[in-house]
Amino acid sequence: QVQLVESGGGLVQPGGSLRLSCAASGTIFSLNAMGWYRQAPGKQRDLVAIIADGGSTNYADSVKGRFTISRDNAKNTVYLQMNSLKPEDTAVYYCYAEIDEKVGQVVIGDMDYWGKGTLVTVSS
Repeated sequence: QVQLVESGGGLVQPGGSLRLSCAASGTIFSLNAMGWYRQAPGKQRDLVAIIADGGSTNYADSVKGRFTISRDNAKNTVYLQMNSLKPEDTAVYYCYAEIDEKVGQVVIGDMDYWGKGTLVTVSS
């Protein structure tokens, strides 16, 4: 069993900053890609940023230059530094991880896991 636990959401004024964290724990054999998605009310869940196990990153166009994704492999943790926040960034942010999971003596590859989400509200 694998768990992803997010933290760091909250209310911030436009132009402000927040840092989200997501820690993975459980029967992890290896942690592959990790990332963040977001879902605003009435909209679909969209990719915000993703980082591969080797460190390469990809961002949604709407957050390029404002958000930075990073990871600490020793802590199985991914971060999202969000700067210059805008009201349109308001959403529930979900942590995502692609994990090779160890179940007994078997490794099951490329399992997708999601956190429960953390709300980010950008408002004055």
